Amino acid sequence: MKTLTQIDSSLYLSNQKSQTSGSNTLGKDDFLKILMTQLQNQSPANPMEDKEFISQMATFSSLEQMMSISSSVDQLVQHQSFTPVIEYSHLIGKEVQYQTLNEDGEVGSEKNGIVEGVAMGEEGAEFILQNDERISVNSVTEIMKAEKQAD
Repeated sequence: MKTLTQIDSSLYLSNQKSQTSGSNTLGKDDFLKILMTQLQNQSPANPMEDKEFISQMATFSSLEQMMSISSSVDQLVQHQSFTPVIEYSHLIGKEVQYQTLNEDGEVGSEKNGIVEGVAMGEEGAEFILQNDERISVNSVTEIMKAEKQAD
């Protein structure tokens, strides 16, 4: 029979299996485990005070809200990456006039082309023209109604 002054040796940290999740940060589940362990192992003669328990629950609530906000921001960022494509999709079928750059990187001549599609490039949204040329939306100087082309 064990007395209250004895501690079960299986609870020693040195006897615990190492459980690492690959991260050095504590998450919601880790916080709950710590809180539950605290409550289970508190001394009956000196239980946790109400103020301390309320403080820990408020911390847990804040942690949960921050995790929810973080998840929402991640989803927002993913959706924002498609916004430029949608924003410029109404220009499909329109004729655009755009500036070309010469070898020195200076503004060269102006050309026209009909927009066949919109895509995300390395530097942002790009128009795909009928001749399969890709141009930055920033190089467009004029947008016109496309003239009907003879077949």
